[in-house]
Amino acid sequence: VFLEKISILQRNFFSMKKVVVGLSGGVDSSVAAWLLKDAGYDVHAIYMKNWHDTTGLLHGDCPANDDITFAQLVARKLDIPFEVVDLQTPMYFATVRSNLIFS
Repeated sequence: VFLEKISILQRNFFSMKKVVVGLSGGVDSSVAAWLLKDAGYDVHAIYMKNWHDTTGLLHGDCPANDDITFAQLVARKLDIPFEVVDLQTPMYFATVRSNLIFS
């Protein structure tokens, strides 16, 4: 009986459809998240913050903050978990940014 229960738990776990969506708050990613949720996926949304440099922006003007707000509103409307992921780390710079900038 115990092994049967474990087998059922394993089947249920591996049959769950989970997906992470990069949610910018724009139309494309919002519709993608909605379509995935509508198709039965367990959707989790992340906003990827890739840049902190505000050089050239007016004081208090940061479009990323507005984007995050829009993404949060979409996630709340779709009733999906939302997280801001800060990618401005030394590893991100070494592996991703430097390859994009210097290629």
